[in-house]
Parts: sequence; structure tokens; C-alpha cells
Amino acid sequence: MSRDDEFEPKYHQIEQALRVRIAGARAHDAVASEAQLCEEFGVSRMTARAALQRLVADGLVYRRVGRGTFVAPPAPPRRADMLVRFSAEMRRQGRRPSSRLLGAEVRPAGEVEAAQLELGKGQTEVVAVSRLRLADGVPVAIEHAVFPGELRALLHAELDGPAARSLHEALVRLGREPSRGHATLDARAASAEEALLLEVPVGAALLVERRLILDRGDRPVELTESRYVGARYGLQVAFTVDS
Repeated sequence: MSRDDEFEPKYHQIEQALRVRIAGARAHDAVASEAQLCEEFGVSRMTARAALQRLVADGLVYRRVGRGTFVAPPAPPRRADMLVRFSAEMRRQGRRPSSRLLGAEVRPAGEVEAAQLELGKGQTEVVAVSRLRLADGVPVAIEHAVFPGELRALLHAELDGPAARSLHEALVRLGREPSRGHATLDARAASAEEALLLEVPVGAALLVERRLILDRGDRPVELTESRYVGARYGLQVAFTVDS
């Protein structure tokens, strides 16, 4: 056992071991019971239950009273009319999310940024955060997010590595809970810089999502552009036929 393992919570060790098993299993296959996990890992029933509950919360397994725990069917792509945190979406799909910080700073607001974030008189700065978002270590998207300058405390959030926290969680802690918004979608070819970061050929298809998010007080709180690798990310679209 490594020194890091000595300090890692037991339920987290069990959870990670089960994630590996689930990745190679089929939908509706049985997962080890709490009693079996207790025996295998030498832990209490409460610890085994905590590991399983985390997997249930991420949508990787489901439980049936009196029958046991089973591998959940693969999650469908994100619906285009719903905003789901990248980290939560990847976990729901059974993938391990992480982030690599590309840049974070307070800088003067651009004209478009100031207008869309509705910066008031005297508000001349924005918080800009750029990250590479990964799933199972594979680059999926480049994300550029801009926030009103008053939210500079976001720069103290954990933004890098496997333990990276959601910026939306940080916004909630600052009293600016994201509530609704709107987005536009288009496509572009990857530039040389984007191709290097995303580990794709220059000119590879990227899905570009630009969104403005409002808080529960209907105040603009986030302006973000995400550039997804088209072959690694999809959106599910529901529609009606115009007669």
C-alpha cells in the first residue's frame, strides 16, 4: 500500500475499485453486496454502504430492495436544453473527470463581456478562468469562463487536477446560485493551439457552445465558451415538427 493510500478514506478506495469493475461490466450485472465488500476490504458495513451510495448518486449503479445492487445502463448524452456540470455529467457516464488550469486572472472587461454580464457603472473588471476538461485522462473540452469582477474569490477555488471543484459549486457558496440561461451552438475546426491541447489533428471538428447563465435573482453570473471535441462529446436534442 502506498503512503497516499494510507491517508485515502476507505470508502473512496472501495468506490474507485468498483468504478474499475463497473467499466468492464454489462448493464444490469450484479455488484458486490455490502456484506461482500466488508469481507473483501475489511471495513464496516457503514463504510461499504457509503461507497455504494456515491456510485448510486453518480448514476453508475442502481439498487433494488431485497435483490441487491446492479450496474446501471450507460447514461445518454446531455440534453441540449439542460446545463449539467461537466464533472457531474462525466461521473454520470461512468467516467473520471479532471481539469487542467490554463489560466485564471482578474482583467479588464471587454465591451461584449461588460454588456452581456450587465456590469454596472464603475465595474470594469472580470474574473477569467480557462481550463482543459478531461474524462478518464482524455481531453474533452477547452472551457473559457468569465464572471463579474466582484466574484474574484473564485480564484481561490480548487480549479486544477483530479480534485478540481465545480465553479458552479463555488458560485453557490458565494451566494450566486446558477439558475437558468441560454446558449448558442456552432462548429469550428481546431486551430493548431487547440489541437495540441485537445490531442486531435489540426482541423478536427469542434462543437462550440456559448452560454450566458443567470443566478436566481436573474442577474448574469457567468459567460462561458466551451469547445468540445466532436468525436468525444454529444448532445441529445428533442424537437417538434413545425407544421
